Amino acid sequence: MIRTILAAASLSLLMSAGAQAACAFRNEVPLKSLTGSFEAWKAVTGAMNECGNVQAELDANFRQKQPPAFAANPSLYHIGGVANGTLTPLMNAGTIRPLDDLVAKYGQNLSPNQLIRNDGRIMAVAMMVNSQHLMYREDILQELGIPAPKTWDDVLAAAEKIKASGKLQYPLSGTYKAGLDLALEFINMYLGFGGQFTKADNTPAVNSEAGLKSLAMLKRISGYMDPEYLVADSTYVQKQFQQGKIAMANLWASRAAALDDPKESQVVGKVAMAAAPLAMAGGKPATTMWWDGIVVAKNIKDAEAEAAFRVAMEGIDTEMVKANNDTAVWLIKGFEPGRFAKGVVASAMGGAPNYPSTTAMGLMQTALGERLPDFMTGKATAEQTLAAIEASYLARAREQGLVR
Repeated sequence: MIRTILAAASLSLLMSAGAQAACAFRNEVPLKSLTGSFEAWKAVTGAMNECGNVQAELDANFRQKQPPAFAANPSLYHIGGVANGTLTPLMNAGTIRPLDDLVAKYGQNLSPNQLIRNDGRIMAVAMMVNSQHLMYREDILQELGIPAPKTWDDVLAAAEKIKASGKLQYPLSGTYKAGLDLALEFINMYLGFGGQFTKADNTPAVNSEAGLKSLAMLKRISGYMDPEYLVADSTYVQKQFQQGKIAMANLWASRAAALDDPKESQVVGKVAMAAAPLAMAGGKPATTMWWDGIVVAKNIKDAEAEAAFRVAMEGIDTEMVKANNDTAVWLIKGFEPGRFAKGVVASAMGGAPNYPSTTAMGLMQTALGERLPDFMTGKATAEQTLAAIEASYLARAREQGLVR
C-alpha cells in the first residue's frame, strides 16, 4: 500500500493548492488531541492550534495511552494521531468513528491515497509516510574511503573501519530501547531475512533460521553501539547524531530534518539518507513502511467530531506543508520531495514491506518486546529467546481466540 501511495504521490504532491488563511474558521468547541511527539506532529498540531480551543498533547508514549483514553465514555480525546501499527487496536475496540460523511463534507482537499479504509469505510486520514532507513555521516565515510553501505554487513564493515580510525568510539546506534522499539528492530531484520511471523492458523513461526539470523545480526550491531543502547529510543539516537557521537543509524525518516536544525545540531549538512540496508544479498531493505495520520474518537458528540475533523483538516493543509516541507515525507498537496525523502522512497522502491498491522502482529510485537532484552544482555540464548517469544505470543493469542 505504501508503494502505491508513493507512486500516486509522485503525480499529485507537486500540484500545489493556493495559500490559505492561517485557519479557515474560528473553532468554538473545546478539543483535545493525543499524538506522537516528533517534529511532524509539532507542525500539524501547531497549525490546528491556530483555529483556537485546541489542547494538543504530544507524547512519545501515545500508543500505550490511546486505547484506554479512547475507550472512555466520553473519550478523553477528540483527535488521535495514529500510524498503521497503532490504528488496528483502536478499530478492534470500536473506539474511533468512520469518517466518510466528514470527508464528504470537509475533505475536498484530500487526495484519494490519504483515505485509509477498512471494510470499505474511511477510518483514518494519512498525512505522511515514514520508515526507518539508513542515515550516515557522509563526510566521515568519504574521508575514510568507505562507500555508502548497501547491506548490514557493509554497515558493520564501515563501523569497524570508523572505530579503528579513532574518529568515533561508538560508530553505530539504533532504536534498541527495551520494549516496543527493540521489538521493531527485530521485526525489520526478521522480514529482511525473509521470515514469517505466523502460520496460516496464527500459530507462531519465529523460532526459525530467520529468527536465529536476526538475533545474531542484532547482537553484532550492538557491539558498535554505546553500551547503554537498551535505553535508546528515537529521540536518544537523534541527539547522538546531532551531537556528533555516531556515524550511522537506521532511524525514522521523521527525525531527519532535526539533524539539519542549526539550533540544536552540530552536523548540519553532513548526514546523508539511503535505503535501509539489506539483511541478506538479494533481499529487500530490512525495514517496514508506515503511514501516520489522524482519527476521530467515537465516544464524543457529533458536533465535537465535526469540529475535530475540521480542525484536523486545517492541521494537514497545504499551508502547513509549505511552512514545514522538509519535516516529513508528506502525502499532502504542495509537498516538494527533498533530500530527506530519499531514504523512504529508496526503501519503498526496493520492496520494503508494509508493517503487518494485524491483531496477531500486535501480540507478537508485545512478546518480542518482553523477551528480546534478555537475549541482548546475555541472560538467555537465542534458542531460549525464540522459544520464550513463541510461548508469550501463544498465551495471548489463545486468550483472544486467535489460536485454539
